[in-house]
Amino acid sequence: MPSLSTDVLIVGAGPAGLATAIGLAQRGIDFLIVDALPQAQNTSRAAVIHAATLEATRALGVTETLVAQGIKVPHFRVRDRDRVLLATDFSHLSTPTPYALMIPQDESEQILSARLAELGHAIRRPARLTALDIAADGVRATCQTADGELEIAARYVVGADGEKSLVRSAAGIDFPGHTYGSFLLADVRMDWPIAKSEVTLFFSGAGTLVVAPMSNDRYRVVAQLPDAPSVPTLVDVEAVIAARGPRSGVKLRELLWGSRFQVHHKLADTFHKGPVLLVGDAAHVHSPAGGQGMNLGLRDAVALGQALADALQSGSASPLETYSSTRRPAASRILDLTDRLTRIATLSNPTLRWLRNRLIGAAGALPSVRSRAARTLAGFE
Repeated sequence: MPSLSTDVLIVGAGPAGLATAIGLAQRGIDFLIVDALPQAQNTSRAAVIHAATLEATRALGVTETLVAQGIKVPHFRVRDRDRVLLATDFSHLSTPTPYALMIPQDESEQILSARLAELGHAIRRPARLTALDIAADGVRATCQTADGELEIAARYVVGADGEKSLVRSAAGIDFPGHTYGSFLLADVRMDWPIAKSEVTLFFSGAGTLVVAPMSNDRYRVVAQLPDAPSVPTLVDVEAVIAARGPRSGVKLRELLWGSRFQVHHKLADTFHKGPVLLVGDAAHVHSPAGGQGMNLGLRDAVALGQALADALQSGSASPLETYSSTRRPAASRILDLTDRLTRIATLSNPTLRWLRNRLIGAAGALPSVRSRAARTLAGFE
């Protein structure tokens, strides 16, 4: 069996894996990044990058390219049908990027991949991790490639391989939590009565609805559904918007892409165990309310690149322990936030919904509340 050795093996070439790789490449750390897919996915999936994340990715040399390609959206509003319950304005934030940047994940991954190539590195694909032997001084990974099995020895392994992480499982790191159920995800072209400067979260007893503008005259629609169709149709999207969105002014014209996904609320017990590190969805998954998932993973990755470089240069695991002890609480706070948003948004009791709307409306009238909401959603709190 052919074999390779490296300081760091990164398993998974999604945004978190790519960002970790860029951080290592910039610091001259020897690494390999592998991915099970023969080529990158070409669907939009995660679609927003918040201001705090854009500040973090500036260290990777990609923020300017992301900003140039995405759509700047300064407003986030919570609505109950046509009534605005809470309005936040990112433009008042003290940051060079005072907005939510709408950019589909396939485009952000292309930008990250191009930056990695600029630094002289490429993703090995397809290379699917099939086995991982872990010892105190490193790991030995077996990957299935197009040419057969490949063995990779590494001092550290980064699990960036998603919610069903084989790296996390091999390390015996628990991933407790629960499932919210299914969500409908669709990219559409439509007539929409709300300005393109706004991302909207609609509260509904039947489940949440998020509508966000994207490039090329598209809108992203995310809707919580108890039994979402595996391949949603235009009729499915029309039905959920009619039931939860604006009462008039909406006309669906084209369904570009649609999918169903399960959303879980899970947090790994630790992000560091021996030579194993976790980042992104391998470490935490949660409701899409607030659009925090990819953002949290990218900020993990920026921190992890520095921590791994420090650990390798110092010969101490202390920087990795610090990574876990700081990033895990940050993830826990985001999970709590998205869980509260989801539960508050989906109240079905009419009396409780009336009370919720009154309380949020009253709180939202306070500038301090609007400012804190903007900072929290942008990733600064």
